Amino acid sequence: MAVKIRLKRMGAKKRPYYRLVVADSRAKRDGNVIESIGTYMPLEAEKYNVNKESALKWLKEGAQPTDTAKNILSEVGVMEEFHNSKKSNK
Repeated sequence: MAVKIRLKRMGAKKRPYYRLVVADSRAKRDGNVIESIGTYMPLEAEKYNVNKESALKWLKEGAQPTDTAKNILSEVGVMEEFHNSKKSNK
């Protein structure tokens, strides 16, 4: 089963809000999710709220982030921690 970290759209029309979720790559965009690991609110001042421990756990287990999810995780600092942990294990 290929697992992806991606965005699930929520909110009203013209007022988007997204959940950062871990889901099977074959599931629909707003379909079944394995775990919700954060939120992204593009219209707010505080845009990102990510559970770093869960995100790192899923990345270490092989979950592939989409391009937008990777950008969000980079903004929060999760991708840097992930790459540093990979370097320290070698």
